[in-house]
Amino acid sequence: MIYLQLFLSFLQIGALSFGGGYAAMPLIQEQVVTLHGWLSMEAFTDLVTIAEMTPGPIAVNSATFVGTQIAGPGGAVVATLGCILPSCIIVTLLAYIYTKYRNMSLLQGTLASLRPAVVAMIAKAGVTILVSAFFISGTIDLVRENVCIRMVVFFGAALVLLRKFKMNPILVMVLCGVANMIFCGVMGI
Repeated sequence: MIYLQLFLSFLQIGALSFGGGYAAMPLIQEQVVTLHGWLSMEAFTDLVTIAEMTPGPIAVNSATFVGTQIAGPGGAVVATLGCILPSCIIVTLLAYIYTKYRNMSLLQGTLASLRPAVVAMIAKAGVTILVSAFFISGTIDLVRENVCIRMVVFFGAALVLLRKFKMNPILVMVLCGVANMIFCGVMGI
């Protein structure tokens, strides 16, 4: 019975959590803390921390954590399956529709009109990350005390390594991380 409850609870979360993992948190809290009482509010806070720290989508990490806490490894599998099943079904249906109607001019026109919006969303995310990395206050203010020179240098070095020397992006990230650790260790920051 607990497996069915876990599956149905996370099926609802997976089906209704539009807007990403943070948008799913109130739904998860409602199901896990309020409705079923599987976790206390304190344990839910720990859940949020663990779900954010581990790689992968927050809702899936939460499902795995709650399933493990409530019903062991079987509960983790059932809760995670319930969480990802709606997305799998929707993506499969969209893939089917796309393959069936991919040559249709209306669909091609729609997809072509979405490309600039996707590029703009990715560019906005990139600019937001750069601003938060380059400026200590998180806002563009060109006062010397607000500019994080170290991050600007790391960005420039990473850009040169990626563009000019065609290095693997993962290796560049590791090198930047190691350089930052060394810098912080030497400077005592």
